[in-house]
Amino acid sequence: MNYDIIVLGSGPGGYVTAIRASQLGFKTAIIEKESLGGVCLNWGCIPTKALLKSAQVFDYINHAEDFGIKVDGVQSDFPAVIKRSRDVADGMSNGIAYLMKKNKIDVINGFGKLKKENIVSVTSDAKTTDYSAKHIIIATGARSRVLPNIPQDGKKILGYRDALFNNFCTRARLENIMSLISIYLTQIAKKVYLIFYINLLEELQ
Repeated sequence: MNYDIIVLGSGPGGYVTAIRASQLGFKTAIIEKESLGGVCLNWGCIPTKALLKSAQVFDYINHAEDFGIKVDGVQSDFPAVIKRSRDVADGMSNGIAYLMKKNKIDVINGFGKLKKENIVSVTSDAKTTDYSAKHIIIATGARSRVLPNIPQDGKKILGYRDALFNNFCTRARLENIMSLISIYLTQIAKKVYLIFYINLLEELQ
């Protein structure tokens, strides 16, 4: 099939480009080997922000008395935290699928590979199909680098996918993780406040 524009990769760079191209009247397709939204939406920015929110709520509850509220029997449930994170990511991925349909963009599922001239071959389920386009935009994003002497084993050395599943996490590890994230959030808040305060002083002067 022939297109005006084919976008290889459906992350934040890819799907936004595809939408704009379609809005400008170009016949557009987007190729994605996994889930719409790419690593950022499905494994990076969005699900980790959902985890941070859970950590923030956990921290608020543990310091509820500071706000004049008494809470007893606080327990963390990491599988539920992970589930919420995955549900948030899945919901946003489905939202991108809706935008693709709304803007009449063809979604081609499979692994795309550039060939000669303006041809992209897409392999899915052991079947390869060629697509042509006047313009091809590469928006394949990035992935975590595996160091030769420090392989990701899913136990001590975790990749982003390992970190977002619950099978590696014991309760002790969970509480350490939640505490570290809470401390991290607190430090961020202090830095943001400090920067704001310095900027305010400069404006007053």
